[in-house]
Amino acid sequence: MLVFHKLLAIFATVSLGWLAGRLRWLGSGEGGSDPARTLGNAAFYIFVPALLFRTTARLDPHTLPWVTMAAFFVPVLVLLIGVYAVQRWRGSGAAQADLQAVERAAAAPSARAIAVTFGNSVQVGIPVAAALFGEAGLGIHIALVSVHALVLLSVLTALVELDLARARARHEAGAGLWRTLLATLRNTIIHPVVLPVLAGALWHASGWPLPGPVDETLQLLGTAVAPLCLVLIGLSLAYCSVGQAIASAVVISALKLLVLPALVLGVAHWGFGLAGLPLQVAVMMAALPTGSNALIFAQRYRSQEAEATTAIVLSTFGFVFSAPLWLAVLAWLR
Repeated sequence: MLVFHKLLAIFATVSLGWLAGRLRWLGSGEGGSDPARTLGNAAFYIFVPALLFRTTARLDPHTLPWVTMAAFFVPVLVLLIGVYAVQRWRGSGAAQADLQAVERAAAAPSARAIAVTFGNSVQVGIPVAAALFGEAGLGIHIALVSVHALVLLSVLTALVELDLARARARHEAGAGLWRTLLATLRNTIIHPVVLPVLAGALWHASGWPLPGPVDETLQLLGTAVAPLCLVLIGLSLAYCSVGQAIASAVVISALKLLVLPALVLGVAHWGFGLAGLPLQVAVMMAALPTGSNALIFAQRYRSQEAEATTAIVLSTFGFVFSAPLWLAVLAWLR
């Protein structure tokens, strides 16, 4: 019931965002005004960096369950790279006329890869872990959550920025290899995701504690990420045309809810020898629906927004049916 109530709260918050969009409370969306993109930029440039910096600055690597984390992230990154590579291959022959279209096409493989691999590990994941596995399981889940965004967003940022630099170089037909590499390096480091992570890691390495007022401010900003992103999903549903994105969103949801947990189960259990509670937590973490960071990422690069929005909603609904399946499989493995 705890998990069911949490899912109801998520759908209610998304519905509120959809209602605000349909009634145009935040603007008409015409004449260059896009409330969903404005809200997404606020999340990407203000609230998410605060959350990432505080998380990294307070993270103690010595307390992390490294075997469990490797058993989870290795298959997740394998699927991420696989989806990214397939999407790059499928879109390699498409020619685009203007620079904006070139950039959207270049960012599409990374936007789809994050929708397949980035789970809703906080709003859905924490209640699920607490309800199913108790305090011990919740501790393992929190350890995975602590580096979930750091790992996936950092890898995807590097991939998308490299693709964008290549695409711009081809479009301009004059940029050399070194210019492309320097642009990729600059845009990857000076980035709302990677820069806070690096700054937080440096702060932790210094051994200085975060001053009280700074920590309180960062915590306050970080707590706004979840409700803001859920409202953003509803807004995007209201402002975007999602009809053509349903078929691809169904494929993304199937990969996220079925293929990813199966891959994590196989690699973690038979590759890393994981069993018992760590295996159960890792598999259920992989089985979570697509998280709202997929939409923020798509908004940032103006690519696949409708697809990401639809996949988040469909996978969250589908989780109600897929979660019991994976719990039954895990019970059978005991």
